[in-house]
Amino acid sequence: MINIIKEKLEIDETLKRRLEIICDFCNTTPEIINGSIRKVDKTNLSYIEPHRIIIKNNTFLIFNYSNEVYINNLSKKIKLNELENYIKTMTIDKSL
Repeated sequence: MINIIKEKLEIDETLKRRLEIICDFCNTTPEIINGSIRKVDKTNLSYIEPHRIIIKNNTFLIFNYSNEVYINNLSKKIKLNELENYIKTMTIDKSL
């Protein structure tokens, strides 16, 4: 049987503060969900689960010490310094 070990990964305080400042400029409050490190026991396999930032019902993924923000999944990304403009232009999904 495969045993997966999950370790909590705290968001970097500098990154958290930057996200909060960006959201302040956009008049919104982010919900920050810390990522984790998942290791397969007795192997060298690991997976880093990104931090999830929920803003206006949209999920953004971000890793500590990265300047890139992923939108909904890892296929679309923007630079962290572009996040403010992205938030200001995105529309709220009315189907939720």
